[in-house]
Amino acid sequence: MAENTLQKIHQIATQEFLEKGFRGASLREIVKKAGVTTGAFYGYYKSKEELFSALVKEPADYVSNLFKGLVDQFMQLPKEEWAKNMSTYSRDGFVGIFEYAWNHKDAFRLILNASEGTEFENFIHEIVEIEIEITHIFYKEMEAQGYKPFAFDPTLEHTIISGEFSALFELIIHDIPFEKGRQCAQELHAFYEAGWQQVLNLNN
Repeated sequence: MAENTLQKIHQIATQEFLEKGFRGASLREIVKKAGVTTGAFYGYYKSKEELFSALVKEPADYVSNLFKGLVDQFMQLPKEEWAKNMSTYSRDGFVGIFEYAWNHKDAFRLILNASEGTEFENFIHEIVEIEIEITHIFYKEMEAQGYKPFAFDPTLEHTIISGEFSALFELIIHDIPFEKGRQCAQELHAFYEAGWQQVLNLNN
């Protein structure tokens, strides 16, 4: 019974947050539509913030850890193997994020479209910052190995990387069927990869 009640709260809360955003959603309305008393709700969660977190934190942490894990694996490779392996690691991470996010669509729609005012509102930005950090490390190592990568203006670099991840999550927002979305993720990565290869001069 308690499990069914919690499931109902989650279902109604997801609908309310997606429709109205975190700020606009009413906890009173969620409780009312879920058919529970306010007292019963507080037996599960202390606040609207805690409820929102319960809906998205585990998927958000999974994707963050997936991304950081691939970065760590890449960094542990011998540096002389970085140039030939960067594309594979980048593609696997990119497509892996799509696959997981697609299987947890409601959570990521909440993160992407309804999280303003919560700790999750900068989710994409935080991933972008990690990507920028590893990119800078990669630049320096490529220079040390004799490559001559293009010197990015920081604003342009941030814009390109933000655009790449924002485009990836657009596939989730617009509910693209899995196989088509996965193909789009692969092609999107290939599109950006061609640009990176050009500006990093890795083919020289």
